[in-house]
Amino acid sequence: METNHVIQLIFGLLFLVVLAVGGFLFANYERLFGPDPNMPSENSSSRAYTKVQVLVVWLHALVLTGAFALLLH
Repeated sequence: METNHVIQLIFGLLFLVVLAVGGFLFANYERLFGPDPNMPSENSSSRAYTKVQVLVVWLHALVLTGAFALLLH
């Protein structure tokens, strides 16, 4: 098996895993990013900042694994 095929297979599987993680994030969005009664000092702006960070990291992982799966590196 050629090296490019191994890279493509590994990153193709990682791409599918990242897609599944994204599905989990969006399915459990309110539970993961909703208000936490155990943290009364938490405000809506800190929750929004956390949401953006998680979304950006997930999108970067999706783009990078997709690019390597398609051998665009």
